[in-house]
Amino acid sequence: MTIFLRLLDETEKGEALSSASIAIRNGACPTCASIINPSEFNKIPGAPFAYWVSSAVRDSFEIFGTAAEEGLEARQGLATADDFRFVRLVWEIEPSRGIKWRFFSKGGAYSKFYGSIHLLVSWGNGQDQMLAILNPKSGKTKSNIWMLPDTIKSYFFRPGFTWSRRSAKGLSFRALPEDCIFSDKGPTVFLPHDDVSQTLSAMAVTNSSAYSFLVSLQIAAGSYEAGVILRTPIPKICEEDERRLAELSFQSWSLKRKLDETTETSLAFVLPFGLRSSLGEYHPPAMELTLNGLQANIDDITFDLYGFSEADRAAALGSPGSTNEDSMVTAQDPEDSEDDDGVDAIDQTDSLLSWTVGVAFGRFDLRLATGEREAPHEPDPFDPLPAKSPGMLPDGAAPFHDHSGILVDDQGHPHDLPRLIEEVLARVQADVPGNVRRWLQRDFFLLHLKQYSKSRRKAPIYWPLSTSSGSYTLWCYYPNLTSQTLYVAVNDFIEGPNGKLCLVRRELTALREKGSARCPRTRNAMRYCRPSN
Repeated sequence: MTIFLRLLDETEKGEALSSASIAIRNGACPTCASIINPSEFNKIPGAPFAYWVSSAVRDSFEIFGTAAEEGLEARQGLATADDFRFVRLVWEIEPSRGIKWRFFSKGGAYSKFYGSIHLLVSWGNGQDQMLAILNPKSGKTKSNIWMLPDTIKSYFFRPGFTWSRRSAKGLSFRALPEDCIFSDKGPTVFLPHDDVSQTLSAMAVTNSSAYSFLVSLQIAAGSYEAGVILRTPIPKICEEDERRLAELSFQSWSLKRKLDETTETSLAFVLPFGLRSSLGEYHPPAMELTLNGLQANIDDITFDLYGFSEADRAAALGSPGSTNEDSMVTAQDPEDSEDDDGVDAIDQTDSLLSWTVGVAFGRFDLRLATGEREAPHEPDPFDPLPAKSPGMLPDGAAPFHDHSGILVDDQGHPHDLPRLIEEVLARVQADVPGNVRRWLQRDFFLLHLKQYSKSRRKAPIYWPLSTSSGSYTLWCYYPNLTSQTLYVAVNDFIEGPNGKLCLVRRELTALREKGSARCPRTRNAMRYCRPSN
């Protein structure tokens, strides 16, 4: 038998060690001491010195079958070796992309049950290019692109649940819909026959504090490899518990997705936060409390299934990744994954104004806010992702304002963007503090760049083309960009018959004529005036 002392919570560790040593020499057993036979550690894969947990927790690795033995399969996916070449953000590619671009799950921030997918991977010619330089099992290595040989055939495009292989906060599993490709940084778990109830139930168990605790005993750092997931024990689940866990899992997914309905770049986006309540009750703090309750119910069921005592439960709830503070989908941790930029939630007023810009350009559908169109029904967790978010204007629908993909910051112009923003605000009966034109000139682009930058890609969709003084700006909409966009910008807005320069020349001529009628001195002064280009 060996005595182990746990002094992690002690402020004065030297003094605490001295006191514990004296107590042991005097035949006492201090509360910080554990007397363990070192052979007990062999019960846990890797034989870690898990002296602080009870023998019942260590016995779990012998009593219960591993995840793999209970039918779970876990695989790592695609590593392109050149994301800049093969990977894009969803809004960079036309929704009518066909099969060339497929949704790409690539790690992400800590989030249980639901996580937004915002990447696409080239899967037309790009697939052929990647496979052409795929590492063979033998022979010369052409590149460092890597995939398991049977991943494409047997696992890509199947529903399952995925997690981030590296995470500072802990382990979190979330649903992976059908028709997605997953990466090496976002390994995925699959169930036999893709059974929905079993998949939801297994996702609940793996998201439980008990399961996370057993995983944490096997690793020294936050790197959750597929092998660790598969060798962690999972208890036998009866039909009634499976049904209950699947229900709790679905409810958690649904609430997390609802919280994402106000994130403009999400495929779940419906309306900005300030308008979302127009579709029914929407109260994030109450939703977060409900999520915490659902997690507590999942923990209670799984603790019972594992047979954990009250002391074991307290130890598990104090382990990394066991807290319920992850309920807000928008809360990001830049250390969670190399593939997430940690974008913070934006101000309610900014999110509303950003949405109005999208309405003016025909990106978002004003009718959702006015009640003229109903929001689509909530999908199931493993349904294929939509080409567009529910909040975007459907194909064929008339936009709020007819334009060629260019709007202008020019008071009095028929395509004046600030005026259009104000019209949208009036239609939804929303008041915003401050001057809209000044917000557009000073604040909008930095906000927009922050919103539309993820996974180390900066991909704004509204492009400002300004004079050096910033007094005149054209706003170009990236999805409408064509080979004629620059010509239209110059001909229709700058130099054409109705362009800004022509208007300035006419105003200058009118001023010259008005001045020449006043006095000779004014005429001489105006003679030297020339229109500026």
